[in-house]
Amino acid sequence: MTYILKAILRIALLSGLFVCSGCSSWKSPEATSPARPVTFPDYAEVTIPVNIAPLNFMVQGAEYAQAVFCHEGVEMLRVKGKDGVIQIPIKKWRELLKAAAGGNIDVQVSVWSKSFPDGISYQSYPMHVSEDEVDPWISYRLIEPGYVGWRQLGIYQRDLTSFDESPIVTNRKSNTTCINCHSYPSYSPESMMFHARGKNGGTILYKDGKLQKIDFKSIGPKKNTTYPSWHPDGRYIAFSSNTTHQIFFGEGEQPIEVFDTASDLVIYDTETGQVLTDPRFMTEDKLETFPSWSPDGRYLYFVSYTAKEMPVYFNAGIRYDLLRVAFDPQTGAFGEHVEVLYDSSLRGGSVSYPRVSPDGRHLLYTWSENGTFPIWHDEADLKMIDLQTMQDVDVSVLNDVEDADSYHSWSSEGRWVIFGSRRLDGRYTRLFMAYLDENGHADKPFLLPQEDPRQNMWRLMSFNVPEFMSGKVDLPEEASDLFYSED
Repeated sequence: MTYILKAILRIALLSGLFVCSGCSSWKSPEATSPARPVTFPDYAEVTIPVNIAPLNFMVQGAEYAQAVFCHEGVEMLRVKGKDGVIQIPIKKWRELLKAAAGGNIDVQVSVWSKSFPDGISYQSYPMHVSEDEVDPWISYRLIEPGYVGWRQLGIYQRDLTSFDESPIVTNRKSNTTCINCHSYPSYSPESMMFHARGKNGGTILYKDGKLQKIDFKSIGPKKNTTYPSWHPDGRYIAFSSNTTHQIFFGEGEQPIEVFDTASDLVIYDTETGQVLTDPRFMTEDKLETFPSWSPDGRYLYFVSYTAKEMPVYFNAGIRYDLLRVAFDPQTGAFGEHVEVLYDSSLRGGSVSYPRVSPDGRHLLYTWSENGTFPIWHDEADLKMIDLQTMQDVDVSVLNDVEDADSYHSWSSEGRWVIFGSRRLDGRYTRLFMAYLDENGHADKPFLLPQEDPRQNMWRLMSFNVPEFMSGKVDLPEEASDLFYSED
């Protein structure tokens, strides 16, 4: 953006500010503090996309709050709010982001409360505005935390440039059906797949304007399909086929453990309707799961574990290695060599959810001490490998010390990651976003902004499996008819 254009934007913003200030009261706090305010969410020193929705926030216990937003020492915007809630007008926010792109926004907060009835002004904090945009849409599953049942759940989509949220598909017609594992080819909203689990369930595939339900138990090796990864060219979908169980603990902080007694890898060819298999990944002694394609479609990454009798050997450790194998999209065949990228017997812990950055350089995964379902592991963290050097990259800034950080995905340009974390209360999974530069340096993550910041506490649902999308999904309404059941 040119200097002249930025100057014009500043003048326009300031003109609007003066008009607004002349029409409403603006208080002057009597006290000052050298400390920064304690806000929720915490947006201090984060890096944000130039097209993100307003980062509304609140100050707990405040009766009234004011916020001044400055760029390069110039006051650009003023916002005030009752009950300590600051909700930024979206139009003015977008103008502010354009003016500050590549630079900082400094936020100065003042609060009136029972402790400070005459007001107190806090030290300002910066937010860096990246010139890198983020994909405009994400999708996720909204579900009540539970173990054995579900009542209301669905796959939803959210416009990251605003607060617009809409359902893609829900189980409202058949609330005995569980909906999960949504996937798209190359961030495209034009095609989609998800699983519907229940009496009339199956895998729902939407491609080339056609909607169908696939019963994998009746074709190919007649195995159920679980965790999917859609090949970048849109033809193939890799699945793991898992036999999953769970156990509950009578003591300790972890209430539940989820484990597999069997899992294999299969490939579905969406053009021919065939299920492709490789005998190496269909054995009983090895459990393969969480397949994930490289961005060029030439490798399939997955994790693997040497089978043991479960749950007898649970305490002995369920530790998954990270592997990859070459793939030929022309023939649908895997290469001969299977490469081990993370050997859990040497390095400890267990690997889940491998995801490669769009430039092919970095692989982000979830690490936990044990198991294959890290969302129930408080120690679960995100870790990363540089695939050029095969060295670890420090992304500890993304992680919470006490609670699980788990499922994650890359934006299409590779500058942003979004992931699920239970760091707010240890129970509900919310979405956090962070900036990563081309060398894999990560910045402090920030909570997905909401129109009312209190919604992060009021909405008692978990946000699962966040995926970036280039646009809005328009799934035909009859998709839910494919798995409707009167029972």
